[in-house]
Amino acid sequence: MVTAMKIRADRDVCIGAGLCLMTAEEVFDQDDDGVVVLLTPTPAPELEEKARRAVRSCPSGALSMEE
Repeated sequence: MVTAMKIRADRDVCIGAGLCLMTAEEVFDQDDDGVVVLLTPTPAPELEEKARRAVRSCPSGALSMEE
């Protein structure tokens, strides 16, 4: 059984840097205040590496993932 990656975004911790959006626009967006919006908590397999890079690049630690 293959387990999908699961992304979490803590909007209370987000500082609105936008690196997640610039790295994986298919997975993340920002609201009008610049706070992260998670478009999909389980990205398609072809987007998983982009999502990993976005999580690693988050300066506030607002993003996390489970595999």
